[in-house]
Amino acid sequence: MAARYQVKRYLAYWFQLGKPVVVQAGRNTLLPEPVIAGDRYSDEFETCWQFLLSPESGECYLEGSHHTIEDLLTSKWDIADCARCSMPVPMLNQGISDLSCPCNDMPNWPDMSLPSPRSPVNSQMHLSGMRDRLQHRSNIWASEAPGSESPRPDENSSEGDRYQAS
Repeated sequence: MAARYQVKRYLAYWFQLGKPVVVQAGRNTLLPEPVIAGDRYSDEFETCWQFLLSPESGECYLEGSHHTIEDLLTSKWDIADCARCSMPVPMLNQGISDLSCPCNDMPNWPDMSLPSPRSPVNSQMHLSGMRDRLQHRSNIWASEAPGSESPRPDENSSEGDRYQAS
């Protein structure tokens, strides 16, 4: 079963590429901008997401796909990465899926020269984790006795020897 957060991520990634969601049985489209605001989804995206979950949205689906948001939230579906473009796509848990990807109608995708869509990132938490790992390594290196038989990874390596002057 595709969890709500997976369907939400699926829509967020495609919105970042300019793919709108078709709502109210094809009468309107929605494309919230921006999708990400720092370490969270934008208010515009969250408002759109709440609307898509409401009965007022009617039958809604991502443009280029025929799977409704309501269907994706049932136990029949899961969200996986497309083999061609690595973007999230719906896949049937059981049975045969048509294997179509919303990127089929995007002639210039995947474009590796552009940044890939992403989820919000908490930079503070990410940087704190990096700091903690570096401090842990520093503590290990500091606890080694001088002249110890186990050198630090960058010392006494064969690669370093290749670049020393003769």
